[in-house]
Amino acid sequence: MKSDFLKYQAQTSPHPFALEISHAKGSYIYDIKGKKYLDFVAGVSANSLGHNHPKVTKAIKEQLDAYTHVMVYGEFIQKPQVDICKLLVFNSPKNLNSVYLTNSGTEATEAALKLAKRVTERFEIIAAKNSYHGNTQGSMSVSGVEKQNQVFRPLIPGIKFIEYNNQLEINKITTKTAAVILETIQGGAGFIEPKNGYLAKVKERCKEVGALLILDEIQTGIGRTGTFWGFENYKVIPDIIITGKGLGGGMPIGAFIASYEYMSLLKDNPKLGHISTFAGHPVIAAAANATVKEILSKNLVSESLRKEKIIRKHLQHKAIQEIRGRGLMLAAIVETPELAAKIVHKCLDNGLILFFLLFEGKALRITPPLTISDDDIIVGCKIILDTIDEVLDF
Repeated sequence: MKSDFLKYQAQTSPHPFALEISHAKGSYIYDIKGKKYLDFVAGVSANSLGHNHPKVTKAIKEQLDAYTHVMVYGEFIQKPQVDICKLLVFNSPKNLNSVYLTNSGTEATEAALKLAKRVTERFEIIAAKNSYHGNTQGSMSVSGVEKQNQVFRPLIPGIKFIEYNNQLEINKITTKTAAVILETIQGGAGFIEPKNGYLAKVKERCKEVGALLILDEIQTGIGRTGTFWGFENYKVIPDIIITGKGLGGGMPIGAFIASYEYMSLLKDNPKLGHISTFAGHPVIAAAANATVKEILSKNLVSESLRKEKIIRKHLQHKAIQEIRGRGLMLAAIVETPELAAKIVHKCLDNGLILFFLLFEGKALRITPPLTISDDDIIVGCKIILDTIDEVLDF
C-alpha cells in the first residue's frame, strides 16, 4: 500500500508520515498493524467530535438513505442545508443572518472576496503578512508568505499587506479598500492572538472608510477557542465570516456568512454571481448539523477553555518556551524547528499524533478533538514530555 501511495497519489511534501490507517474512533486512530495513536491534531482542527462520532455517522447514514446530490446549490429546498444555515445564523450576531454553504474553507474565502468587491464596488484587498486563507489562487493572493506564493505568480492584483497586531499600519486601510481579511487568530504564523483591541480598531477603521472586515474563522470557529466564534473573544463583529474545518465534524464543508442585504447581491446583476455544483451537499450538511448540535448541547464550547487549562498545567518543560493560542487551538513553541521536527516524529513512534504549523517551524500543533477526555489530555501531555526527554537524551 505504501509503494502504491507514493507511486499513484500526488504528494504534498517530500516526506509524508505515511501512516497506514485501519480505522479511527473517538480520540484514537489505528494503523493496519493494530497500533493505536492518540490524536492531538484532529485532522488539523477538522474532527471537532473526534473520529466516527455516532451522532454524525447516524446523520450521514439517514441522509444517504433519503437522497444525496439532487441539484446545483441554491435551486431546490433541501432540509439539511436549511437546517445548518438556520443553526449558524441563530449562533451568530444579528447582522450575520445569511449563510452560503461551500465545499471548503478556501472556496469560502474566494466567495467572501467576491462578495466584498460586489458590495463596495472596489477591488483593493488588504490582508496580513504571514497569513493563510487557503490554497486556491484567490486565497493564496491574500495569504502573506511570499515563499509559498512566488512560484505561482501572477496572482490576483490589488492585494496589499499589513503587519498583524501593528496598529500603526491600520491607516493603510483607505477609501480604495474593498475589504480587510484577517484570521481571528493567525494560524500558520504560530497561533498569534490579536492584542490591545487590534481587531476592533481594524473594524472601526473599516467603518470610517466604507470597507468590509472579513474574519477567517476556519480554525477558530465552531467552539474551538472557547466561544462559538473566535471573534467573540475580542469584542468585534465582522461584516463577513469565513468558516470550514470543524464545521463538518470531519466532512468537507465551508461557509461564508454575511447580512441578507449583502448576500442578495450575488443573485442578480449578474445572476448566478456565485454558484457551485456540490456546495451544501445534503450528506455533508447533515453531518455539519449533527456536529454543531452536539457541540452546543454538550457545552463543548466552554469545555475547550477548561481543557486548555489542563494542557497548560500538564505540559510544562524547560524545552517548551511558551504555549500560544486559546482553547483547544494551541501551539507549544520549542527552541528550533529541528527540535520540533524530532519531537513530532518521535511522538508518532510513541503513539501520539502531533503536527506542524505552516510558517512557524518551532511549533508543535495541539488541536485535539473538542471531545477529548481529561485523562487522554494528561496521557498525551506525558507522551510529549517523555518524548522531549528522549530526544534531548536527558
